[in-house]
Amino acid sequence: MLLEALVKYAELELGQNLPPSGYQMQPVRYVIDLAADGQYLGPIRDTSSKEAPRGEQRLAPHVKRSVGIAPKLLADTGEYVLGIPREDPKKPPKPERVAEQHRQFVEMVCACADATDEPSMRAVAAFLEAGATIPEDDLAGFDAGQTVTFRVDGRFPIDLPAVRSWWAEQRAAPSVKERGKPVPQDVCMVCGEPGPVLKVHPLKIKGIPGGQILKDLISANAKAFESYGLSGSQIAPTCARCAEAYGNALNALLADKSTSIWTGNLAYAFWVEPQPERDVPADLFAPVELMTRPQEHAAEVRAMMTTVFSGHTDALNIDPRRFYAVALGASGARAVVKDWIDTTVGEAKARISRYFQCQELVDWNGGEGTFLPFHWIANSTVHEKGTPAPLVGKSLIRLAFAGDPLPMELLHLAVRRNRAEQKVKRERAVLIKMVLCSRGIVPLEEQRDMVGLNPEDPHPAYQCGRLLETLNQIQYAALGTTNTTVVSRYYGAASASPQTVFPNLIRLSGAHLRRMQRDTPAAHTRLERQLNEIMGRLGGSFPKMFNAEDQGRFALGFYHQRAQRQHDIDIARAKREAGKTPADDPDIAEVEELDDDTAA
Repeated sequence: MLLEALVKYAELELGQNLPPSGYQMQPVRYVIDLAADGQYLGPIRDTSSKEAPRGEQRLAPHVKRSVGIAPKLLADTGEYVLGIPREDPKKPPKPERVAEQHRQFVEMVCACADATDEPSMRAVAAFLEAGATIPEDDLAGFDAGQTVTFRVDGRFPIDLPAVRSWWAEQRAAPSVKERGKPVPQDVCMVCGEPGPVLKVHPLKIKGIPGGQILKDLISANAKAFESYGLSGSQIAPTCARCAEAYGNALNALLADKSTSIWTGNLAYAFWVEPQPERDVPADLFAPVELMTRPQEHAAEVRAMMTTVFSGHTDALNIDPRRFYAVALGASGARAVVKDWIDTTVGEAKARISRYFQCQELVDWNGGEGTFLPFHWIANSTVHEKGTPAPLVGKSLIRLAFAGDPLPMELLHLAVRRNRAEQKVKRERAVLIKMVLCSRGIVPLEEQRDMVGLNPEDPHPAYQCGRLLETLNQIQYAALGTTNTTVVSRYYGAASASPQTVFPNLIRLSGAHLRRMQRDTPAAHTRLERQLNEIMGRLGGSFPKMFNAEDQGRFALGFYHQRAQRQHDIDIARAKREAGKTPADDPDIAEVEELDDDTAA
């Protein structure tokens, strides 16, 4: 199914943008100019620049090489084109091998010239047969490891239709090693047509993190991976047309930032099934944009959420087109399919709406929170210089497009990071809420209550999180800014074993409250009332231990209480700026007390 979907994408979506058969976009650094009779015009043109150190990108003949000699028509390294060995002190070239590389390259160019009878091909063949002589001065700084091609009277022979057709025919013909042997015949597993199938697929997959740079998607090099006497890529019989199409499609998707996402050691490619009639709905689905830049699409996300969760199915604009996502990892020189999502666009929209609904959480200042790029959420599980575990990014994408609940391992990572940093970042609070909501730990009807502060939450862990932040506010109101706060010293212990921490903190807060009663009475009144309210909900006792789920709730209670406090301060300051007085609103008196204390 994966290969069929990729081939269909290549044929219907890429269409005219597909490279000619046997061609690939690649850097070409040097251009040799020739006259119509094959005379060297010089000097060699170097197309490299700071932005493109290996030269300009051009469509040029491609062949997949390993250790054998296999020339590329008209555009190859200096060893093949001119017979000049590259300078590599670690691996000195063998003169006899370089000579054979050049001989085969010249032989191929002459064969193409004879078959096509193109004047420019005749010119290149004449230049090569005459010895391909270039003045020493023109070779100063020449890198024989880079690609060289020809231009005749201002035109590149590699662009000629006849040359491209000839190269395509050569690629489809058996290789030198296979000539004289029967060409494998089978039914292509992609298109279902009987005919020749490839032992080695023509394109390597680029842009997959880890392992070697270029990777094969289908191959077998050991008996353990072979079956029915089939070896190499014949374990999944594929004709040349389909093999080249799926390779071009996958490389195009991975090279485009709008259709791919990298997370850890995985590369995800996303695409929507193209329609043969080219009737693409006006409501285009851009999954990568939504996942990586949701702030820029907040209105679209909220409209989608409202539509999906309102129950108005007639307004859902159900899109039956197939939506695909494939995750590729590396194993040496092989590409490994790590994940595969096959659904419809309509279902994907409903799931990503649920993904963002799970994300809803007030901002750090109590205002409406923005949706977060999934990389921010993933990176919150590690130190700022660390790399998230592969499970994190994969799980977030599975939640967004397959609807799978987030694993508990992500909750463990988040609470562990909270304890290590002794604080709760919004990204981690969002991740904790996403785990609890996606797994149904918090019932759907209660999830709206988790967006902001919920003083009536019955869970002791949530109230203990509120309590720690309240004690922190009491300390600040009494002492001002200090080097060591209640949170920086006790967050980890309070979130895991509250019974060992809170009784002592409650006793210490008594001295702070007495000082506040004298110096900041308005703040004292509010915070003492808030403290008593929380202690009343806890029943005056504390659980002995909190598990990971409890620690997640603790973090949310702590975060909500802190965000609500900042929200109240901002509102009170706005009222004061509007000309209101403490007589109008007691919250203004508290703000003035805190501002005076900070200034002092």
